[in-house]
Amino acid sequence: MLQNENPLDFTFPLFLVQLVVILLINRLTAVILKPLRQPRYISEILVINPSSLLLPSSILPLTVLPLLLQGGLLLGPTLMGRMNKFAMTFFPFRSTVVLESLAYIGLIFFMFIVGLEIDPQAVGRAGRHSIIVTAACLVGPVAMGIFSGLTHHNNVEDGVYRGALITFFCGIFSVTAFSVLAAILAKLKLIASDVGRLALSSAMITNGVAWVLLMFSLALSQSKGDVMSALWAVISGVVFSTVVYFVMGRAARWVEKRTPEGEEADELHVCVILVGVMAAAFVADVIGTHAIFGAFVYGLAVPNGPLGEVLIEKIGDFIEGLLLPLFFALCGFRTNLSSIANPRAAIALLIMGIAAAAAKIVGAVLAALYMKTPFNEGISLGLLMNTKGVVELIMLNIGWDKGILHQQSFSIMVALSVVVTALVTPLVNIAAKSSRRFVAYKRRTIRWWNPDSELRILVCVHSAREVPSLISLLDISHPTKRSPFFVYALYLVELTGRASTLFVINTTSSASSLDSHHKNACAAGFIRHQTQSEHIANAFGSYEQHAGGISVQSLTAFSAYPSMHEDVIGVSEDKHCALILLPYHKHQSIDGEMEDTHPAIRCLNQNVLAGATCSVGIFVDRGLSGSGCRAQRHNVALLFFGGADDREALAYADRLATHPAVALTIVRFLPRIGPQERVVDVGGESDEECLAQFQAGAGGEAEYVERTVSNAEETVAVLREMEGRYDLYIAGIGEGMSSPLTEGLTEWIDCPELGPIGDLLASSDFMSRASVLVLRRGKYRGGNLGVEIAGGGASMVVPIPASPARQVHGSFSGGECRGKGMPSRG
Repeated sequence: MLQNENPLDFTFPLFLVQLVVILLINRLTAVILKPLRQPRYISEILVINPSSLLLPSSILPLTVLPLLLQGGLLLGPTLMGRMNKFAMTFFPFRSTVVLESLAYIGLIFFMFIVGLEIDPQAVGRAGRHSIIVTAACLVGPVAMGIFSGLTHHNNVEDGVYRGALITFFCGIFSVTAFSVLAAILAKLKLIASDVGRLALSSAMITNGVAWVLLMFSLALSQSKGDVMSALWAVISGVVFSTVVYFVMGRAARWVEKRTPEGEEADELHVCVILVGVMAAAFVADVIGTHAIFGAFVYGLAVPNGPLGEVLIEKIGDFIEGLLLPLFFALCGFRTNLSSIANPRAAIALLIMGIAAAAAKIVGAVLAALYMKTPFNEGISLGLLMNTKGVVELIMLNIGWDKGILHQQSFSIMVALSVVVTALVTPLVNIAAKSSRRFVAYKRRTIRWWNPDSELRILVCVHSAREVPSLISLLDISHPTKRSPFFVYALYLVELTGRASTLFVINTTSSASSLDSHHKNACAAGFIRHQTQSEHIANAFGSYEQHAGGISVQSLTAFSAYPSMHEDVIGVSEDKHCALILLPYHKHQSIDGEMEDTHPAIRCLNQNVLAGATCSVGIFVDRGLSGSGCRAQRHNVALLFFGGADDREALAYADRLATHPAVALTIVRFLPRIGPQERVVDVGGESDEECLAQFQAGAGGEAEYVERTVSNAEETVAVLREMEGRYDLYIAGIGEGMSSPLTEGLTEWIDCPELGPIGDLLASSDFMSRASVLVLRRGKYRGGNLGVEIAGGGASMVVPIPASPARQVHGSFSGGECRGKGMPSRG
């Protein structure tokens, strides 16, 4: 500059400026796109040259229009692209070689990462349903690909061998972007659902088929239609893949054996593996397939485990954040719909592409009907299988480089990819709401649960130390073969990596499945979380084997804390759970004091309480596991003040009353002076009716105690008298309730999510070492039917009517009515 030289006349300064401009606009568009819940792929391809994708506004989804305006006005030919001075200054033709070289280096390593994220053994383990869906979703696109290749070859691609074009279109129409699909499922909180898992497994198989078709297309193109030469190229590719898979697999396992447990692989080993990526890409290009295919196979060869995770951690952010956007820039420079010379052929190809997408949806719906899956889930599955992304763009660019596609066909296919993928997210969201949220309209509470049917409980776990007490709580809840439990043990892990939420079904017989799905979910700490997950799954699995009447399925969720409650609520609704059990955000230290586990856990509990439609319980653990729930007798107290939440707590306590090792005491608090409020919800259910039903029901033994108090101070005094008598207190949160018996406590409450009584029992001021379980009754459509309506009642307490099944012998003394010796009800 001091010598009147323009730094943009030099290659390296020009490249730096180009990189800064591309990344800044890329991130700006991603921020604009974030509220629309679109995958990052949409912003990355649109931001580079979106106005070159100008389509009639009637076929543009609303989610794409803001991006066209933002990205197009900045870099596209609509604004800056029309300024020749700007284009020649910042993106001259001489800079294309540098951008293209670095873009392909990033692309090679990106495909290596994609290979790391896919477990080849998972394809072999794919169930019958995955194979059925894959076959159904391939028939239509392959048929459309054959038809498109035949018609388009005559109209546009005259210089291309027909067989190469046909197989190329079959591969392009069939492919499903695995990484983009996982991101969409995570954003929609569907990755734990049956539809999400089926879509992911089917996408892995369709990707394999698409790559085989692409390889055959390249072979036909390079051999000028010579089938034998094409077959020789394909055989060479198969031999190359086999050699790389076995040699690299053995080498990777050797590296893992030499790496101490809990430590990362040696830096030299990592460096050699990364150099091997470029070597594999070179060999693949030499034998006539493609360098990108070599890197992909090389990534597949690395076994699932800590080594693959370390490799992703080392290069993932650099490749995807810095070099991959250059590839999207290259796609943008090649895409220009304004250069269409044959509009009729362009419209025909566009129609064929849309027909192929529609054929996938039809195939998925037919497969869903065959598998007796709801229609809405079939629609969602078909939409998800139409997800396009980087893999399709890679195939299109390979077709461009090898001369299979010309600019018109390339531009149309890129535009179609953007439009279809942008439509997937909103349409799946609409379809999923009607298929997975219907349970919110039903009564999903313990109170309305049929005792002779399966009770589904979602147990959330943050660490392995919470498991023993949670298992003890489940055990004293007395699951039996007649009245079984189905427990979903959800291990919640804070996501600190670059990917969105990914769920995993944990089974001791399928550890590799665990690894494969985790790869994109977390970076640092994978080994530690995997070990914790296995400990948790093994603990619940052992309890399932030794206890009767309970089934357990272990799940792992990687998520950021601000959105973790959506995962918890989503799983509870997908699994039709009646109760969510959440650990308290504090745990008991060695000296007996309560310490914060993680400050975000409290916000998580509050958000779950606010959004869950089923009943929710928060468990404050002070060592309930003790010396083992099967060898120890537990004294449990239910504190009943009235209201929907207390009635839900009563329904849960009814389970405990049937356990032979549980001594249950129901302590009902009543006002000493003044008219008694008769609490009734909008459904017409009262406290007295619920207590009478509890007394007359078929269950076990319980002691009933009535304590009359005048205010919150006397309530606290009664609770302090009970210190040391019980191992577990059960109470309702009292949401929406206002009682003079607890009115003063609300002014000093520290944790409103526990309610006034639960907060008092969990506080350090309360000297008891008993655990606490607080419950909130589930909500229904149209709001919470637990809204309380207080009306005047009799001045005296209405006694619980005696029944032949359970006699209550009561006497008033000192403001207390006590009933003992309730005989067994069964």
